[in-house]
Amino acid sequence: MKAILIDDELPNLHNLKALLETYCPQVEVCAMAQHAAGGKAALYTHQPDLLFLDIQMPEQDGFSLLRSLSSYDFEVIFVTAYDQYAIQAMRFSAVDYLLKPVSISELQAAVDRAAKQRQLKAQNRQVGYLMQWLEAQSQKEDLRIALSTMQETRFVKTTEIIRCESANNYTTFWLSDGMTLLVSKPIYEYDDLLTPYGFIRCHQSHLVNKAFIRSWQKEYGDFLQMTDGAQVPVSRGKKEAVKAALRL
Repeated sequence: MKAILIDDELPNLHNLKALLETYCPQVEVCAMAQHAAGGKAALYTHQPDLLFLDIQMPEQDGFSLLRSLSSYDFEVIFVTAYDQYAIQAMRFSAVDYLLKPVSISELQAAVDRAAKQRQLKAQNRQVGYLMQWLEAQSQKEDLRIALSTMQETRFVKTTEIIRCESANNYTTFWLSDGMTLLVSKPIYEYDDLLTPYGFIRCHQSHLVNKAFIRSWQKEYGDFLQMTDGAQVPVSRGKKEAVKAALRL
């Protein structure tokens, strides 16, 4: 799990990072911040699975930081010195928290709970996709998939997707209305989902909707000319599969 640590005291950050590296190897600390503004920027940049958040910070406290977010898809573990009001609020809300100084056993238990919560959410999303797919099949309708960006979750019909292109663990979707959506998931997660709806994996980094293919260009290598003007490469290993999909 990728984690971000936010605490206004630098020694606390280094101490927590050291504890995680030593006792919670399933957690990778990808960023640390000493104030809410820097923490908010890190959240949008790294899109973590887990946030360790100090409550009492100057200028903007941890609660205010969370209120300023439009949405978030990560587990939160508050790290705080003893504050009876805050502790009561978190217990009432069943939110996880750690008291300073951080106990190793409590840290490991909180991380384990967060991991189970992430797994449960992932399973729920998978079941949701399955139910949606079955409903679309039974009603002979176009599948709509949920594409989550930093700004919104947009529900898009497969017939509106021209092509997808991956870069590391991100996938960009080009839509027929001219919009592009950047999603923090690798392209292979959409390959099996979209292939039954006329999509072709023509390259390791590219997935195209064959309804938007204008031609196959062969003069300077193999490229699919798309209706939006893009030229998408056809890799040597995918060439025969693309021919079969296009019945060539």
